[in-house]
Amino acid sequence: MNKLYIGAASIAVASILGGLAYTSYSSDPFADCRVSSVAGGANVIGGPFELVDHHGNTVTEADVMDKPSLVYFGYTFCPDICPLDTARNADAVYMLDDQGIEVQPVFITIDPARDTPEVVAEYVEVFHPRMIGLTGSDEQVKAASQAYKTYYQKQDSDDEYYLVDHSTSAYFMMPEIGFISHFGRAHTSEMIAETMACVINNA
Repeated sequence: MNKLYIGAASIAVASILGGLAYTSYSSDPFADCRVSSVAGGANVIGGPFELVDHHGNTVTEADVMDKPSLVYFGYTFCPDICPLDTARNADAVYMLDDQGIEVQPVFITIDPARDTPEVVAEYVEVFHPRMIGLTGSDEQVKAASQAYKTYYQKQDSDDEYYLVDHSTSAYFMMPEIGFISHFGRAHTSEMIAETMACVINNA
């Protein structure tokens, strides 16, 4: 993926998330756990969606994220960034599994034209047995992306091997609370696992 684009996308996402600064940091029960801050307006990240899971079932956010969840938007044909980030996210979930803490890893495609439920199923099973893969119509995927303030754009190409530019944050969501924190490319699996464990143990 174009390195210039990744830098620009990271700046764009940081700008969006950074603009949601906490108005009262001291009132944040998870302040000591976070590696990124967003809050007073944190409820603008996440929201209702209807997608199709990798078993072909139509699901909503309530069906998918009924437990602490780590959500990532990418696509299966992505040559480098997505598999690295998805593997990192899965590693963090495995670390928590070892501690007896269950977090739901979620992969949402931003390339529904190629990422059918069958394709997504083959992809997610490589990373973690509990990972849920989600796809849907163009409209459904766009609505989910907008709810999480993510960006994606298909590159101009006339062949089937096109690439898709996209933002690369992972989102930590908690039932009945919503958005907790986002993780960028600089965050390791250890940092992500530590943050999620801290929040869950203090919830």
